[in-house]
Amino acid sequence: MAFPLTLEQKQTALWLGLWFVLILILFLLGPILTPFIAATIFAYVLNPGVDRLAAIRIRKFCMPRSLAVVVVMLFLFAAGLGLILIVVPVLQIEVPLLQDQIPIFLARLDGLLWPKLRELGLNIHLDSVGIKKMLSNQFAVSGDEIWHAVLASVKVGGTAIVGWIAILVLIPVVLFYLLLDWHDILCRLKNAVPRRWVSKTVDMAYEVDVLLAQYLRGQLLVMLILAAYYSIALSIAGFDVALPIGIVTGLLVFVPYVGFGLGLILALIAAVLQFTGFQGLVSVALIYGFGQVLEGFFLTPRLVGERIGLHPLAVIFALLAFAQLFGFVGVLLALPASAILMVVLKHLRRLYLDSSFYKRG
Repeated sequence: MAFPLTLEQKQTALWLGLWFVLILILFLLGPILTPFIAATIFAYVLNPGVDRLAAIRIRKFCMPRSLAVVVVMLFLFAAGLGLILIVVPVLQIEVPLLQDQIPIFLARLDGLLWPKLRELGLNIHLDSVGIKKMLSNQFAVSGDEIWHAVLASVKVGGTAIVGWIAILVLIPVVLFYLLLDWHDILCRLKNAVPRRWVSKTVDMAYEVDVLLAQYLRGQLLVMLILAAYYSIALSIAGFDVALPIGIVTGLLVFVPYVGFGLGLILALIAAVLQFTGFQGLVSVALIYGFGQVLEGFFLTPRLVGERIGLHPLAVIFALLAFAQLFGFVGVLLALPASAILMVVLKHLRRLYLDSSFYKRG
């Protein structure tokens, strides 16, 4: 016998259905949400600075919030421009020198490996002449396929470049309006929560905010330590461009693989240009290998994981799991998302322990 639903149960089912539809729409619109998600993350990080500037009073003058937002955004752009100005001069110096050193490096590599390749029955020279010959033969055999692949790559790459330009233009615009109306947006979200859940929701949001603030402080500490480590280690190894390469590698470590990869490439180029033997390459391998171990198994689990209450094994699992599920973006959001999930699971555990299902003998 079916029991009729009460009015409250019908309303609950209706609103749950609407929330499900909204989440489904957001999931389907995922590809175009990137600038909004990125701007929201920046807004969360920069909002305390905007609040402090807007609260400054000099005699009777109080800085408008719009002006405070502009000042903070200019500071963010200046920091990004500073990183670019650190990297570009190094590339401008290294790339021309690299072009001159590549033939010498290939000749040295050919002299080392060609006798061993000849013993294996491979008459392949790894100098510039031999590589040009191999590339010429390859192009002659598969020229049409390569040409079609290049055209397809240009087409796809051009579309991707347009998409990235649109994202880069949208992020500052969205960030400005989010910072300007941050507290109003939070107030509207709070007012949208059912009244019987407001107190619990606000408490959970406060816990999440505390954990994310601790995460950001821990991540900043990791970046500074790694910037100092790579700069000092490369200086000890005798690299002339140790300071800019170390700073870039350390400060960009919050972007997994990108910061480490860019720093590694710059260090390898510097090693080829500055050292005559393989001493520089071995030094780079040792320094960056130990740096990865230091970051992945000590600094991030200890300085970031412990600050947000995650066990080092949980940090490693979160990074791998989110990378598997969401790719590169998942790696960026793994630890802050884990902090949020930890708060939710803690409250769910408390409800479970207080439930009659658990207590019933």
